[in-house]
Amino acid sequence: MNSNYTRRHMIRSLAGGGLVLPGLLSELLADSTRENPTAPRPPHFTPKAKRVIFLFMTGGVSHIDTFDPKPYLTKNHSAPRNKSKSSFYKASDWSYRKHGQCGTEVSALFPHLGGMMDEICLIRSMQNINGDHFGATIGIHTGSATFNRPSIGSWISYGLGTPNQNLPAFMVIAPGLPYAGGQVWGSDFLPAVHEGTRIIPGPEPIANMHRRSASARLQESELDFLGYLNRHHLEGRETDTHLAARIKSFETAAGMQAAAPDAFDLSRESNATHKLYGLERGDTKSFAWQCMVARRLAERGVRFIELIDGDSNVDSNWDAHAKMSIYNKLARNVDQPIAGLLQDLKGRGMLEETLVVFTTEFGRGPFVPNPGVAGRGHHSRVYSSWLAGAGIKGGTVYGKSGELGDEVAENKVTVHDFQATILHQLGIKHQDLTYRHAGRDFRLTDVHGEVVREILA
Repeated sequence: MNSNYTRRHMIRSLAGGGLVLPGLLSELLADSTRENPTAPRPPHFTPKAKRVIFLFMTGGVSHIDTFDPKPYLTKNHSAPRNKSKSSFYKASDWSYRKHGQCGTEVSALFPHLGGMMDEICLIRSMQNINGDHFGATIGIHTGSATFNRPSIGSWISYGLGTPNQNLPAFMVIAPGLPYAGGQVWGSDFLPAVHEGTRIIPGPEPIANMHRRSASARLQESELDFLGYLNRHHLEGRETDTHLAARIKSFETAAGMQAAAPDAFDLSRESNATHKLYGLERGDTKSFAWQCMVARRLAERGVRFIELIDGDSNVDSNWDAHAKMSIYNKLARNVDQPIAGLLQDLKGRGMLEETLVVFTTEFGRGPFVPNPGVAGRGHHSRVYSSWLAGAGIKGGTVYGKSGELGDEVAENKVTVHDFQATILHQLGIKHQDLTYRHAGRDFRLTDVHGEVVREILA
């Protein structure tokens, strides 16, 4: 077939050959005016953020060893907690020091990130709704620890759509599957088109990223005709969101062949930018690569970008039951890339419109069953997370844990409060972002959640 054929040439040729009924010809030639489920939609009020970069550390990062110093534990390390000597205090293996003009204390694990604390609001009073990996992971992502619910990225895609129709609204860069697997980016009862698109770091992060047709014009003609047939197949099946999503995915995939190769091509990034992230040229698998790609996706209008560090393998995540020393490697892997991302966004004038979120499913406990135990157990009653950019009050600490780091002492922030605050910065009233399902209106924060206004600039 001549690659110079236009869409109209192809359709008229098919009609002339008897492959298209004459009565359908005019409809095929007409432009489609059907509703686009990912078209940009206005927020409820003027937002501070246009997009979110969500950094999720799999396994449960110890707040005591990273962002929440506990002198009492240092003073009483290995001392019995009670008369029965059933548990003992465990101090952090790392020292803390103050950073920036704000003087926020951060452990020696994060020297680069410590240098960015003037941009960050550190929350030391987070509390999750579940203490196991699966429940806590879906809790921080979906607001529910027990039932399947849409991920926060899916809710934001549903609520706001995307300004770039050539890329998905919700993209997840994940080298492996976290606890809870694909539920972390699933859309559940929301239309399936809002499910996150997973990117796997490597030389080909998206399969079939380059077109196979002889020309872009020919491919456009082929896809237009396929789209027409698909839309007619959808008629009478409009309630089948999986079918609708599959059709939409073909359209997005075609757009991604135009937009994604450039988004993932880091060759034109300067040596200085690579150095900022700690990224070696040619590296396509590190967390530094994830962070630089996140910035490039943010530049191209992707609404919600999640970067996942680690997977459900305990040897490659923050679930340090056996030995805390693994944190030296894990922190070194993410420290400079995240600090570089914040610096890069700020230098390009993007941080004021990009909400950067750092979180995990829970913290780790201050007590161990025997002196000398090298690891820590799960602890969901209090842990640390942080936010930066997009109207967040940088250089501040909100909330407080007790002197042992085992309970919230001041200003508890639940996962629903955390989610409500993220939505608020995007111009969304969390009470009003609802979807009718199974006879009632559902929302990300369910019947909970308050915006943490004290951390807003």
